[in-house]
Amino acid sequence: MFPILVIAIGIAVLAFGKRLAVLGAAVGALLGVGVLNLFPNSFPPLGVLLIPGLLAVLGALFAGFAKGIINIVLMVLGALAGAAIVLGFLDLFQIDSTLLVVVFAVLGGIIGLIMVQRFKDWAMIILAGLIGGLLVTRGLADWLPFLEGPIGTVLVLVLAGVGIAYQGGLSGSRKHN
Repeated sequence: MFPILVIAIGIAVLAFGKRLAVLGAAVGALLGVGVLNLFPNSFPPLGVLLIPGLLAVLGALFAGFAKGIINIVLMVLGALAGAAIVLGFLDLFQIDSTLLVVVFAVLGGIIGLIMVQRFKDWAMIILAGLIGGLLVTRGLADWLPFLEGPIGTVLVLVLAGVGIAYQGGLSGSRKHN
């Protein structure tokens, strides 16, 4: 059930991630997956489903509630998304050095924050593409272990590119807002 949930959230964010509530839910879900990987085998099966699911709901509610303070929310989501993306890539390569993971997550958060401050619309589209690609690949990797490492990274980048092209209106099927 866990891979299906992660894949479904990933597909939703690839298609609709520039909507703040969807991006907030995806960031929450990806952070939940990162938390689960920091503490492997520490949660019961129901907890494995509830943590990403609960963080996804909280992310969506937080994003929807805070539309009035949109710039602050975007900066926080940008920082969290940057950290979550780094955690997702480190998970694909099965890097589990806690200090290294924390340092890279902080750097990813700083980069996400800077992106959102400078390029708000495109930053949301790019972050949504990367998060969607990571979620789909992470879900598929549970069934197809060869998707960990370089092959998974290529799949993440391809899916992110498709999501960015679609949401950015580069594919010709949508007009950019």
